[in-house]
Amino acid sequence: MVETVVKPIIPTAPTAMSENKPRSRKPLAPRLIAATGTHRGDRQYQQDQVCVIPHHRGSGALLALVADGMGGKSGGRKAADQVVLTAQQLFERYSPSEESGEGLLRQICSESHLMIKLTALSAEEEPHSTLACFLITADLACHWLHTGDSRVYLFRQGEMIRRTYDQSYVQRLIDQGQLTEAEAQSHPQSNLLTACLGTVQEPEPVVTDLGKLMPGDVVMCCSDGLWHYFNERELATVTTTLPPRESVELLINKARQRAQGAGDNLSIAVVKVES
Repeated sequence: MVETVVKPIIPTAPTAMSENKPRSRKPLAPRLIAATGTHRGDRQYQQDQVCVIPHHRGSGALLALVADGMGGKSGGRKAADQVVLTAQQLFERYSPSEESGEGLLRQICSESHLMIKLTALSAEEEPHSTLACFLITADLACHWLHTGDSRVYLFRQGEMIRRTYDQSYVQRLIDQGQLTEAEAQSHPQSNLLTACLGTVQEPEPVVTDLGKLMPGDVVMCCSDGLWHYFNERELATVTTTLPPRESVELLINKARQRAQGAGDNLSIAVVKVES
């Protein structure tokens, strides 16, 4: 089943004006429209988690993330749950006017990593998780962070502007010129990660400052169970031409078709800047 949530984040009410002056309208502020979707795919258990969280004090800030858990029947889901819970707690305490967005994302990554390791000690399991997350503030500044092979994309006017690059074995081969992007899709070790949360080695997250977003821009994070079935042009076209809820539903349904009965868990969060 596909679960979608659509939320207007930034209010667009016109500014009040004096009765004595000619009535004129100021341009409405942009707002953020968000949708999330998950599907178990053809796996027995769902180990992905996805969320979009508007800041509770109404500051206009928004946090979105995907966590793709690994570690057996319950271990992977526990890891993904820890990521979401940690992010929610830290974002609740976050003050956009006093703290940096990059600092918040790094803290989410480091504390999630620690909590997953503590879970492993108490449960005698080896849970791990990827993390792909982004923060948008009221002035439309955007930062993103990732570790593992879940991705974040920025689309503008039907084109992919930027995306994260996987911390994986096949991405390393691509970087070394030993493998093409197309060959990586069917490589037998395409799911082998070089970094993620919960391992003995400390994660090495990549944090990117994307500057200011523009009306019409779309930021999307998703697990490999979704992006594996699309090229960048397809993702850009769908997310920039359709509202977030419709694009989430279309991408999940199409990924399920293309998986042909062998699909992984998949999750996606789409946030669009609406003018």
